Amino acid sequence: MSKANALPLDGVRIIDFTQVMMGPSATQMLADFGADVIKIENPRGGDLSRTAFGATDEAGLNNPVFCSLNRNKRSLALDLRQEENKEIVYRLIRDADVVVSNFRAGVMDRIGFGYEKLRQINPKLIFASGSGYGPTGPYAHKGGQDVLAQAMSGVMMRRADASVPMSIYPTALCDYTAGMHLVQAILVALINVAKTGEGQCVEVSLYDSMIAMQMQEATCHLHSGKEINWAEMPLTGVFPTADGALVLVGAFKANPLQDICNVLQIEDLSVEYPDLAAQRSAKAYLQQRFRKEFAEQSTATWIERLDSADLLCAPVKELSAVLEDEQTKANEMIVEFEHPINGTMQAIACPIHFSAIDCGVRMAPPRLGEHNEEILGELGLSRASRASA
Repeated sequence: MSKANALPLDGVRIIDFTQVMMGPSATQMLADFGADVIKIENPRGGDLSRTAFGATDEAGLNNPVFCSLNRNKRSLALDLRQEENKEIVYRLIRDADVVVSNFRAGVMDRIGFGYEKLRQINPKLIFASGSGYGPTGPYAHKGGQDVLAQAMSGVMMRRADASVPMSIYPTALCDYTAGMHLVQAILVALINVAKTGEGQCVEVSLYDSMIAMQMQEATCHLHSGKEINWAEMPLTGVFPTADGALVLVGAFKANPLQDICNVLQIEDLSVEYPDLAAQRSAKAYLQQRFRKEFAEQSTATWIERLDSADLLCAPVKELSAVLEDEQTKANEMIVEFEHPINGTMQAIACPIHFSAIDCGVRMAPPRLGEHNEEILGELGLSRASRASA
């Protein structure tokens, strides 16, 4: 099936105040879907992710961190300390559909772009806000960040067992999760505007998103005072092999322990430990036996044997190997585009696949202020007005 030229968010204009990852990951997906995303940036360095490696030159301001989050957007660099530049943004907002920010509570009001002010300019406006903890409550004005959300939401405390040290999850799990919730919120609000003609304020926080991610565990705790922990399952774990590691999920079968023992070619431990309660009590012993056996053969050997027994398993891979994996290529998860500073670049594609929509790269991640002339020209501003920006 050929994919349509028109994208579903063609004609939707988003004024984007976001920085770093949570907000930009959301607005990039909306831009992939066809929205005209105008990224408002400070001319003194722009989005904080532009200087993620401490760079100040033009090449550094277009580093891979920034480029991973900002394709298909236009950059408008304005000093918002100047009233005439605020007026430019107000003019853009008058005909915009969405304003997105991810500052802590009160910042947008302080810089002159709070919801109550903007809704007077544009009653149909969707004012989408991402924050660390939400707009109210004891933490509202506390600085929010991915690692802090891991700690404050209970995620960091939850481990396979007490012997595992607490640690920081090395990927921005909270930022991406909350960013995708922000996408959902904006899309629902756009549908609501189409039905009712009314704009609204929508709020997403890192804190709430991480609590929501624990919906099973939290509901069990609220109901019975007990938490479930999938990593505690006695037949599940990460096991070093002769040349790497694999993960095994010993569940969802009538007698998974017996099947595991058959694969490992050891005595049937399910005779002595026939049920989950017995296996839980013997977890340390069972896992030690598994580790001893798995260490004797290669990852590929064990994966083949485990797959043959229909046991859930996978090799533990380096990111570099994942990027070269045939499944990654089959899913078209890497996109290539030309950047005016960096040359040919590769980045991660939109993970949502449509049969009739092409969410590819239409525009490379913008240079700081790259679209000032273009956007100000669309507003009909004179060259003198543009110079003051």
